[in-house]
Amino acid sequence: MTQESISNLVKGTIFLFVTALGIVGNIIVFANFVCSFWRVAQKKSIHLILIHLAFANTIILISKGLLRAITAFGLRNFLDDIGCKIVVYLERVAQDLSVCTSSLLTVVQAITISPRGSVCWRFKPKTPWKILPLFLFFWILSSSISINLLHYITSSRKNMSEAAKTNNYCSFQPESQEIKWILLILMAIHSAMFQGVMGGASGYMVFLLHKHHQRVLYLQSSHLHKSLPEMRAAQSVLFLMFCFLFFYWTDYIFSFFSNSFLQKNSMILNVQEFLTIGYAFLSPFVLIHREGNLEETKALRKCLFQ
Repeated sequence: MTQESISNLVKGTIFLFVTALGIVGNIIVFANFVCSFWRVAQKKSIHLILIHLAFANTIILISKGLLRAITAFGLRNFLDDIGCKIVVYLERVAQDLSVCTSSLLTVVQAITISPRGSVCWRFKPKTPWKILPLFLFFWILSSSISINLLHYITSSRKNMSEAAKTNNYCSFQPESQEIKWILLILMAIHSAMFQGVMGGASGYMVFLLHKHHQRVLYLQSSHLHKSLPEMRAAQSVLFLMFCFLFFYWTDYIFSFFSNSFLQKNSMILNVQEFLTIGYAFLSPFVLIHREGNLEETKALRKCLFQ
């Protein structure tokens, strides 16, 4: 075997392992919160949001991670034009949905731990069903932003011009400068808006958690030192947001340098490909580790097997 074949085999194995593990983790989170939502009398908006986030992350892992593994093993050009359009379009839409849903998760969690009577507390959804229109808005917004891809994506079976970009199984034909700038501006506004909301809500949660920490320092009872469930959930969400921002901005930096200076550096490109699925892979295990207490595990088992 050549060095390139060995490298592709290692890359394909890593992508397949990470993708499969991430899909299983997201399915566990999805099933856990579906069971929790339907079994408890008091429905929680957070459960619906996490269900939606796990669904979007699963689409990302299937449409991107799984196909990356397949191409690394040497099976390329296996999608026709329609298959490429569907796969890449779903990947982009799911990535935008992940951004929107993560922002909503941060905002709702920040409102949940806000003091009663505060301005933020007034915006707390009275029922989980109140956030369903937001999901519809996210789907319409994400689908509209990425709709142009259906025109420019083709199968890499066809001959490509030198200007075309390829990801081994689909081709991205060059766009006009006017359309490219319009789309870049729209994507920048979309990212800045939702990440700005995410950053503001995260900062507010840090402030509230700091106040909570100072308050419990005065308590003498070890029982009272235990964090409230809402505070533990806020810590989990906050850690999720830090993970999201890390993967998003690291991917952006790698993408900038690879497109500007390191186009032929395969190591940089491989790291960048992993970063695009890093959040979708890691987020379910953050939730499983931070939220997966014994009672939730029993509830999931009872829901699935009874």
